[in-house]
Amino acid sequence: MLPPRKKLRMVAFIVLLLATAVLSRGAAARDVIRIGMIPDAGSTQVSVEQKTPLRVYLAKAMGEPVELVIPTNYNATVEALGNDSLDFAYLGGLTYIKAHARYGVVPIVQREADRQFHALFITHAGSHIETLKDLKGRSFAFGDINSTSGHLMPFEALQRAGINPDTDLQFRYTGSHPATAKAVEAGAVDAGAVDESVYQAMLQDGQLDKAKVHVFFTTPPFVDYVWVARKQVDAASREKFAAAFLSLKPQRNDQILAILRGKDFVKADDAEYDTLRSVATALKLF
Repeated sequence: MLPPRKKLRMVAFIVLLLATAVLSRGAAARDVIRIGMIPDAGSTQVSVEQKTPLRVYLAKAMGEPVELVIPTNYNATVEALGNDSLDFAYLGGLTYIKAHARYGVVPIVQREADRQFHALFITHAGSHIETLKDLKGRSFAFGDINSTSGHLMPFEALQRAGINPDTDLQFRYTGSHPATAKAVEAGAVDAGAVDESVYQAMLQDGQLDKAKVHVFFTTPPFVDYVWVARKQVDAASREKFAAAFLSLKPQRNDQILAILRGKDFVKADDAEYDTLRSVATALKLF
């Protein structure tokens, strides 16, 4: 039997080995930069694979391996930033203000168009719905409950038009903009609200039949999507990440820009989201 002092030394040695092992695993995990994207255009393995050119581009720009992740829903992306599962992420306006308030995420870049973004109200071709007031008593589709252009701003627009979504509509959440657009196209709902960039991309790619759907209302502009960093990510890495987006140019990077549904990027500023915070607070969604 070992003397008490030797036992203590042995225990200390084992603890040191375990601590070293944990730190090594943590260091190894940080050898891969994990980048998340809210599932605004759907969350499937196919969605991840379609974004391979973006992952490759970012890995080259950052000088480290990159893993691209699309969580199952908007809130899961926020929580992944909070528990250090993600280093960077693409968030909508509402998910950004929540992630910033809860976990101090840092805004990095956004598309120029994100500063003047719009939500579109769409209905089936041949529908008699022409104004927001015509939606009273109809079936309606929002996207994710945490979506800015698929729920928050359309909800506000309906209220401004005198429609109480909770009592005047038969609404449901589809989880994503493509799902909302397809529900309208199929006639599963009378109308729905979608992200303008997703809607246009679906039309261009033939994923949506332009003869079956049309836009009957466009919201006033608001600030929306933004790329962010977990607050613990160092400034040098944040700058490198920003540079990767700011250097994207049409023609030279068309494939990447098509994935991002944008043309050019600018630096983002938290102050831009003050109005959105006020709207979300007033609607008790923040």
